[in-house]
Amino acid sequence: MSKIHFDTIALIGIGLIGSSLARVIKREGLADHIVISTRSESTLKRAEALGLGDSYVLDSAEAVRNADLVIISVPVGSSGDVARHIAGSLKAGAIVTDVGSTKGSVIAQMQPELPVHVHFIPGHPLAGTEYSGPDAGFAELFANRWCILTPLEGTDPVALDRLTKFWEACGSRLDTMDPLHHDRVLAIVSHLPHIIAYNIVGTASDLEEVTNSEVIKYSASGFRDFTRLAASDPTMWRDVCLHNKDAILEMLARFSEDLASLQRSIRWGDGDALFDLFTRTRAVRRGIIDAGQEVDAPDFGRQKAGAKSS
Repeated sequence: MSKIHFDTIALIGIGLIGSSLARVIKREGLADHIVISTRSESTLKRAEALGLGDSYVLDSAEAVRNADLVIISVPVGSSGDVARHIAGSLKAGAIVTDVGSTKGSVIAQMQPELPVHVHFIPGHPLAGTEYSGPDAGFAELFANRWCILTPLEGTDPVALDRLTKFWEACGSRLDTMDPLHHDRVLAIVSHLPHIIAYNIVGTASDLEEVTNSEVIKYSASGFRDFTRLAASDPTMWRDVCLHNKDAILEMLARFSEDLASLQRSIRWGDGDALFDLFTRTRAVRRGIIDAGQEVDAPDFGRQKAGAKSS
């Protein structure tokens, strides 16, 4: 397979995903020129200090002017505003994609704003950590992680092939999916776990009988794993909840029903039901390890940040 290459790639947003892309693009030589744009002047200066790109601009419309590939890495609630701002500056034939965790909402926001002479191909790399900002990124973030593309009807096959090869060059495994199906899948494998984690950590912080020092001191007993998810970017997860609410509410309803069943099993001492549930869920963990999406090794919170993934 020949290596994919772009003359100019514009990265709009330089948080964890954007800065990781900048690093892997440079490492793999996927572009002659990387343009970085973000609304925050201090963040842009930090990206420049880290040497993440070749040019740096606050105005995203200026950033995309000569770009062959534009990757938008902003909270999903801002997708429409970014698309509206850059629309008049995109050159014909450019590929425009995003990294948002919700696809139905992003498409509804962006598609009406973008000109017909560009190739809009929504995407979502399933990779991340609880850290954010340009310092958080690392080139290995996408290695062996899935990236889901949700191409729209009539998508140019050449453009789709080029974007697919780009993500493969970043280390990702590729899949395509219908946008609404994507949102249902992500609601259960990503969005619901984060929401549950936020809620559990919030509950712990509200307990009067258990002090904060005890929560922190004894967190290795299980609570610690929830705090990693609950430390994720509040802006991003606020937008995810607001922009995938139908699928999330459906999964929350299912979870509530299963939780009620678990409560009954505990209340009535139904050990067989508890054992069956715990055995079934243990098998799911083994399946994730066998699929290469996790390692079967102890982790007591001492991994380096760059080794973590969500």
